Amino acid sequence: MQYHAESSWGYHMNGAMSVAGVGGPSSDPLQRVARLASEGAVVIFSVSTCCMCHAVKSLFCGMGVSPVVHELDQDPRGKEMQQALAMLLGSYGVAPAVPVVFIGGKLIGAMDRVMASHINGTLVPLLKEAGALWL
Repeated sequence: MQYHAESSWGYHMNGAMSVAGVGGPSSDPLQRVARLASEGAVVIFSVSTCCMCHAVKSLFCGMGVSPVVHELDQDPRGKEMQQALAMLLGSYGVAPAVPVVFIGGKLIGAMDRVMASHINGTLVPLLKEAGALWL
């Protein structure tokens, strides 16, 4: 499995469910999420020891997509970022906030939403539209 791992951050517009372009480093975890989420066609926020994170990375790699992966457990501000992602998902304090997938800078969601999109046939068109898949 090959994917591009990085450690940085960005910001997500909660109502519009798309990422606002914010440049430069920021101390605000939401801004960091947005910036990072817009840096690739497919961006996955993950924890290196999470089996569901591994499964979603494997799904994309198996489809021929090379996602940008941000391993939150390897980032000094990963906990803050994970809390911001949980807030975006509306699951703060309820369930783990990883993996979280952005395609074309838009929040797709956690594993359940990614798998639902894959099963119902809407994932491939999203990937094509974002330029992550050409076939």
